[in-house]
Amino acid sequence: MLTSLPFERANRTGTGGGIPPVRRALRSLKQEYQEFLLQRLEEYKNTVPRAELLEIGDEAVRELQASTQDQYLLTEVLLLEHVDRIIAQRLRLPSFPRWRQKHRALREAQREPTHWGFDRAHPIVPWAARLEPGDVVVALGAPALAEALFLAAHDAEVFLLDQDLGAVEAAEGRAVSEQLAGAFQALVINFGSWFPDLSPTLVAIAPGSLAQLRAKDRASVIADLQVRTPSGGVHVVLPAGSASREVIPLAPEALQTLYRGWQVQRGRRSKRSGFTAIKPPRQLDTALNVSD
Repeated sequence: MLTSLPFERANRTGTGGGIPPVRRALRSLKQEYQEFLLQRLEEYKNTVPRAELLEIGDEAVRELQASTQDQYLLTEVLLLEHVDRIIAQRLRLPSFPRWRQKHRALREAQREPTHWGFDRAHPIVPWAARLEPGDVVVALGAPALAEALFLAAHDAEVFLLDQDLGAVEAAEGRAVSEQLAGAFQALVINFGSWFPDLSPTLVAIAPGSLAQLRAKDRASVIADLQVRTPSGGVHVVLPAGSASREVIPLAPEALQTLYRGWQVQRGRRSKRSGFTAIKPPRQLDTALNVSD
């Protein structure tokens, strides 16, 4: 959950009440390293001609037969593992100690906003430090990719949602190249028709991603996210212009009227600097706190 929020949250139960959502266990560095290796191996297999892969398979068979001297049964599993070892050698993939050293330096850089092209005055920046590992974040719109990956680098579990398949595929590719794919998922959804079963602690909204919707549908999407956000959760409506992919601009203040009853903090630079809205405690939570 977010820490140091203005509202106390004695009972964080998401949308339905009762049992809080189960967080995923944080991955160890060993697991992240294995993911890194698998991603690089799959990239290679998907880019080389099939004939070359067959040649590597033949090479693996010859090496295994020579090393085992018919003492062991040559199984498909053994063959696939040896193929991966041959490819890893060709790609000169780093050992775990060398990867760990570079990975830590990369992660430190990714936790700085300048790595993603924005400064410390950006409205998403102060919330990154308040996230706890495993908190669920929703980024609405592919233009919020930089913010989404910035939060993924802070160990949040990030879901980026967009209606465009090409934009989603590009987002997935960027996450892989930044070695953040394990904490990041990009999904194609049709805004207003379906939403994944999530209770996000924080929602980052690229307003331009909603520009093509009718006002009624836009309000419905925001209302759905508001219901799914637990008390004390945060919605950050990103500044106009931070989303370069926007074809039809939509100023952040156009969404501000949808946050009546929330604590709204406006951007300091201008109306187009975006705003932050914090969900107040539910009436039941408030009554419990008063009785205590």
